[in-house]
Amino acid sequence: MTSTETFTKTPGWLDFYDGPSRPRFRLPAGAVDAHCHVFGPGAVFPYAPERKYTPCDAPKEALFALRDHLGFDKNVIVQATCHGTDNRALVDALRASGGRARGVATVSRDVTDAELQAMHEAGVRGTRFNFVKRLADFTPREVLSDIAARIAPLGWHVVIYFEAQDLPELYDFFTTLPTTVVVDHMGRPDVTQPVDGPEFGLFVKMMQDHPNIWSKVSCPERLSQSGPPALNGEQHAYRDVAPFARRLVETFPDRVLWGTDWPHPNLKNHMPDDGLLVDYIPQIAPTAELQRKLLVDNPNRLYWS
Repeated sequence: MTSTETFTKTPGWLDFYDGPSRPRFRLPAGAVDAHCHVFGPGAVFPYAPERKYTPCDAPKEALFALRDHLGFDKNVIVQATCHGTDNRALVDALRASGGRARGVATVSRDVTDAELQAMHEAGVRGTRFNFVKRLADFTPREVLSDIAARIAPLGWHVVIYFEAQDLPELYDFFTTLPTTVVVDHMGRPDVTQPVDGPEFGLFVKMMQDHPNIWSKVSCPERLSQSGPPALNGEQHAYRDVAPFARRLVETFPDRVLWGTDWPHPNLKNHMPDDGLLVDYIPQIAPTAELQRKLLVDNPNRLYWS
């Protein structure tokens, strides 16, 4: 299967970090990178016509090599918006993983039950709803509610991606979804605001009041305003983000996940060293027990049980 279409990367696109360091932090046995992506390759799995960016190719072979280099046991691969609802690259990676990867797909309302079942057999365990308007066109809530109801019998969960300033208008919708709900990247808080301020407080309240809601405490490189970045051996990267993630890890230790976000789509100012991103983890999960829950127990319970 090859495509005759050629793809030109979005101008200024930052490719993933070449030659990441080996982490100093030793991951616990069975650790899961619970948020990462595959892109293409475009010649085999074309990018969606409606995409809002064109990435570099980041195939499954590169992802699995990174997994082994960093010391992870497994991956959770999340469908990237550049592929739209065409999940072929994702499913191909899952099938090639030997059971060491699970997936989060993006599906449309007209997906068939047979298609859902085939994705489930390949290892898909959730579907992603994107509410970041600059990345994807908004899907009406009634469509998303219909999809959520259809995936619930499979035991799948919903992953939601949004920005903190939009939570007030989305709160009621999120809290009525009939499945486990996993929030990407802590709902993208403004880390220049206080960790105990009203904006992040609303997110914490949502998790406190709704025990079906989980959060990924990932992507400090997207949220940080003052760094320092995970480059040049930095062992205390993204210090401005760490208090937000640590608040969630310590308050909801059984409902948090962590992932690299490799290959880091749409970063604008720097591309982190993935080895140093792993070294960030002890800042947000300071004890061995919290690290085991974050990296081993929680993702295995959600994706492999």
